[in-house]
Amino acid sequence: MQTFHFIRHAQSLHNALQEPGQPDPMVRDAALTELGLKQAQTLGSEMTGGPVFDLVVITPFTRTIQTALRAFAHSPAPRVILDLHREHLDSYCDVGRSPSHLCKLFPMFDFDHLNDPWWFIDPSSDAPYDKEPMDVLMKRVEDFSAWLKARPEQTIGVVGHGTFLRALTGHQFQNAERLVTNL
Repeated sequence: MQTFHFIRHAQSLHNALQEPGQPDPMVRDAALTELGLKQAQTLGSEMTGGPVFDLVVITPFTRTIQTALRAFAHSPAPRVILDLHREHLDSYCDVGRSPSHLCKLFPMFDFDHLNDPWWFIDPSSDAPYDKEPMDVLMKRVEDFSAWLKARPEQTIGVVGHGTFLRALTGHQFQNAERLVTNL
């Protein structure tokens, strides 16, 4: 039976700056804050000596990659960058970076398989970013769930985002929170 460890990224700059009811702070592809780096490190310490992961799946956002690098620092599991479980694009922080830019930031990962852009785009819009319709998000949730269940690995770590993971699991995630489930 497969076991999934769903992890929401640690605190990002967007999370730290976003005030309830206030406008979007407009931080593209937000990186982790100092607190976020510590949260990810703590998560890694908590998982040391725990399950042996067969695979770690990470979205191509800076905050998830930074979280995964710390949380899975001692795991030899292969890492896969996948945009299917990216965050629901509702804020500027959910606008990604080109695969070529990500390759420069994180040369230990392969981004060549990603489209450019790999995040939601509405070609008819001239807004600074396009909000992803809920039906598009829900289709991705279905597709990602099917992708995970079709994997041969038994213990899979998934580093992702709050809104996407809530749509997938029904659980409201805090930063750097891990939920273990069989889906």
